[in-house]
Amino acid sequence: MVKIPGNLLKQLLNDILKCLSVSQPFADLIISGKKIIELRNWNTNFRGEFLIHAPMKIRTEDCKRLKIKRKLVTGVIVGKAELYDVKKYELKKEIKKDQKFHFSSKKFSGKTFGFMLKNSKQFRIPIPWKGQLGFFDVDLPKTKIKNKEIVSEIIDEEFRYQWIGRH
Repeated sequence: MVKIPGNLLKQLLNDILKCLSVSQPFADLIISGKKIIELRNWNTNFRGEFLIHAPMKIRTEDCKRLKIKRKLVTGVIVGKAELYDVKKYELKKEIKKDQKFHFSSKKFSGKTFGFMLKNSKQFRIPIPWKGQLGFFDVDLPKTKIKNKEIVSEIIDEEFRYQWIGRH
């Protein structure tokens, strides 16, 4: 059985996490690890792990352009990623150069920031949630499981599932 440090267990049991709504198909591209730059016209000082929310709106033109035909989930938190840096784009050619990392067809508007992402992970079961603009807080409810050993076993099972899925 995996031993979970007390502070991590507390974080897993009850945490307020930051969340960012990202329209489909881009939310799906982030959690699959393909999209590692999220373009925004605003900057942030936030750094760290955050949740990825897929709002109800699907950008159908981007799905066609990117040849994405699978059904995409909406209105849910689909996974998480880590924002480790922000790149400020000064020129249109800089955005175009990084297109394979952000997949956007966005027109350069002068103020463009690239949120640099890593360690993305898709949740096996999406969490229904209503999105908001910008980074917003998500207060995940405390687990009803009181026995910390059971929680450790659930987390251990999740790690085993991830390991088996990669081999």
